[in-house]
Amino acid sequence: MPSHTFKLNGKQVTVEAENNVRLLWVLRDLLGVTGPKYGCALDVCKACTSHINGKAFNPCSVQVSDIKPTDEITTIEGLPATVGKDLHPMQEAWLDYDVAQCGYCQPGQIMAAVAKVKQARAAGHEVSDADVDELRNICRCGTYTRIREAIKAGARKM
Repeated sequence: MPSHTFKLNGKQVTVEAENNVRLLWVLRDLLGVTGPKYGCALDVCKACTSHINGKAFNPCSVQVSDIKPTDEITTIEGLPATVGKDLHPMQEAWLDYDVAQCGYCQPGQIMAAVAKVKQARAAGHEVSDADVDELRNICRCGTYTRIREAIKAGARKM
């Protein structure tokens, strides 16, 4: 069986998996990382949103063979370490604004929000309503108003 090496939440990992296995299943089933959730396997719902090299991506739509040894994958479990705290400012904002109901989509929502804030700042501006409108994470509970407010508050703390 082929082996695949990459950096996960700051640590180098190597796994044995067939090349066509989706990265989401490698993360969840082989590495025990359960933050990224399975929702669609079609890159639609965004419940699995994580970061690859600092940018949002959906591991449900990526084969493990597409991940290079130099790639750095960050999931919700590794997000706080990126700022050296127990919680990332976006996670704190999620709590402050009482965003979660069932919580299933929240890791993906937070990871997408952090990437969007970084993308906006790289473009030379703070995150705007138009930027937030581009996020396409699906939430069954419909807490979109609180999600939007938490993103703006989290961005101010980042």
